[in-house]
Amino acid sequence: MDNRLNFEDLANKLFCTFTTQENLPSILEDVKNKYQILFNKIFVLHVPSTEEYVCTYNVDSFNITDDILPGTILLHRKKESNTLYTINALNALIKSLNGGIMDSRYMVDWNDYRNCILLTRGDDFKKLDTKIHQIINL
Repeated sequence: MDNRLNFEDLANKLFCTFTTQENLPSILEDVKNKYQILFNKIFVLHVPSTEEYVCTYNVDSFNITDDILPGTILLHRKKESNTLYTINALNALIKSLNGGIMDSRYMVDWNDYRNCILLTRGDDFKKLDTKIHQIINL
């Protein structure tokens, strides 16, 4: 088994910037100008329930300054189901599915959360269904 650290993976962070349709063009320009985008792609998702747009992109965290764009959070991604989530949201989901008990070994059925973003806002757990609006190749 190979136990070496892959520093490229450690440096790779998935950012998510929320915006409105009106502000989408300027946010995309800000993202391109501010960050070194890994894999040369920005995925723009639409959240129909809130009419928000979400720009997701991988950045090299070694080149990030302390200030990130407003409305930006760090996410994780489950590739098999295309689920985006925060750690707090994952913990809240597990607790809600497991009788209020947080158990890091609990197996989430990711197919139930296909093409969505899992978030917490305050004490509230949110599941936001998403649709691909645009994929931008840089």
